[in-house]
This record gives sequence, C-alpha cells and structure tokens, in this order.
Amino acid sequence: IVTVNCARLLKADHHATNGVVHVIDKVIATTTNTIQQIIETEDSLENLRTAVAASDLNSLLESEGQYTLLAPTNEAFEKIPPETLNRILGDPEALRDLLNHHILKSAMCAEAIIAGLTMETLEGTTLDVGCSGEELTLNGKPIIANKDILATNGVVHFVNELLIPDSAKTLFELAQESEVSKSTDFFRQAGLSSHLT
Repeated sequence: IVTVNCARLLKADHHATNGVVHVIDKVIATTTNTIQQIIETEDSLENLRTAVAASDLNSLLESEGQYTLLAPTNEAFEKIPPETLNRILGDPEALRDLLNHHILKSAMCAEAIIAGLTMETLEGTTLDVGCSGEELTLNGKPIIANKDILATNGVVHFVNELLIPDSAKTLFELAQESEVSKSTDFFRQAGLSSHLT
C-alpha cells in the first residue's frame, strides 16, 4: 500500500506527453509543524506535553527523521491509577521507556496499516498495529481516537489508552497481569507486597 502524505495512491503511472500522473484519494495539505509543535499546540495532549518535557524528548520530536507518535490523550492518562502514574512520572528511566514505547521508528500512515503488522518502537519493544473493519487497532484493541495528523518529521495518531511497557511496571503490576497472580495474593496476605512495589 503506497501513500503520499497519508493520501492513498489509487492509480499510478498514467503517462502523459509532458509527464506522469498518479491518482490519490485526498487533497494534500501543507505540513509545517514538527511532532513536538503538534504536542505543544494541541489541548488534548496537555499531559503528554508535560511528560515529554520531563523526559527531555523534545529535541528528538523536533529533529529531522520519520517517526510515528502514538500520542496518549489526556483521557488516556486519566485512566491510569494516580499512584501508578505518579510513580512513573517520578522515575525518569520509567518515563522515558513509557514514551519511547509510543514512538515507532518509521512514519506509518493509517492507510498503509494492514492487519497483523508488527512495528518496532524506539524502546526496542514491538506493537501489533492492525485494523478491524474500518478501525485501527493496537495490540488488538481499537484505541486510536484520531489518526493521520501529519508533521514535517512524521505522523501522529491520538490514542485513548496509555501503553505501559513491562520496563515501566513494578514486579507487583507485572505479576498481577500474568499466570503468577495467585502468588501475589500470598505476598499481600503475608504483608510483603511492599517488596514487589
């Protein structure tokens, strides 16, 4: 699937006497802002703006390159328990891992995404980016709220859930989501859960 500034290429290589015509499915708008400038001007990304500033990722998101930012909205941050969010925001390494888990190493427009596509993040982890009918999905869930906001150095998709990588979780959080969740109950009953958090 070929795209031109996130417009889908419908028919290619129509030869004319004075050149070549490619047919696309939308008008291409002028793109002037970097990914960082989009974050700075979008009201629904206020919490992300604060997190990016705290992790010194501003320069990366202003730099030349081609990235895809899966931008968590304010709503996404509000879904996380406050104690978990405050812990991550207070830990520079966990915060950087969290944000890098939302940045793909290449620009990926919605039109070019096919079901079952696995993409590598800056953190070195992978995300399953796909589609279910007309909806885009991440790790099988339709959490993309707005798509294809073009920047000079990539593309931004707004997501309404925070994608927390394992490296930003405590032992307790990891265990609760796995097949050893019963063991964590024993730690809690024994008064030892603080060791896992």
